Amino acid sequence: MLEHLRREVCEGNLMLPRYGLVTWTSGNVSGRDVETGYVVIKPSGVRYEELTPENMVVLDLQGRVIEGHLNPSVDMATHLTIYRHRQDVHGVVHTHSTFATAFAALGRPIPVYLTAIADEFGGPIPVGAYAQIGGEAIGDEVLRSIGDSPAILMKNHGVFTVGPTVMAAVKAAVMTEDVARTVFYALQMGRPDPIPAAEVQRGHQRYVEKYGQKKGAR
Repeated sequence: MLEHLRREVCEGNLMLPRYGLVTWTSGNVSGRDVETGYVVIKPSGVRYEELTPENMVVLDLQGRVIEGHLNPSVDMATHLTIYRHRQDVHGVVHTHSTFATAFAALGRPIPVYLTAIADEFGGPIPVGAYAQIGGEAIGDEVLRSIGDSPAILMKNHGVFTVGPTVMAAVKAAVMTEDVARTVFYALQMGRPDPIPAAEVQRGHQRYVEKYGQKKGAR
């Protein structure tokens, strides 16, 4: 069932340790199938080097296991809450990546100090309030606080990213850690100046419309 999505979700999960976003078995990636609405997610507590497309878990939006012999991620409820309320989202990623989570520990958003933040995120990376692990509270807070951003820092917890595809959500997680690292070092040297809002909007629009191999992108 959902062989292509299983492969994509497995590859997305394998990219987390490749980019230094997770340790041991922490973190998870999921994807939602456009046609069935089913969600494919990483199994709980399985080491990344042991992950295969076959041991990904297929769920419905109520959390019932449709296919798979392993328990789904303990963050399943968060992923499903986001999917149930965001029809535009088909990929969700959760990490505790070091630099971004340092900002989350302090409850501090990441301002638009870099053109890369304007390009990728279109505004500051927001921070959500502390929410209890184990149910839908984290998903509810993500939905309440993420706005138009593809990423959010959850206070005292870590990073959640969303996207229209699995790889878009993974990219957002990679870029969140990348800009968090740069901003962290910049703050050790001084106080950077935020980019003005109008310039953030202009840069983000240009990036969305022109970056990559799009028609008329020159």
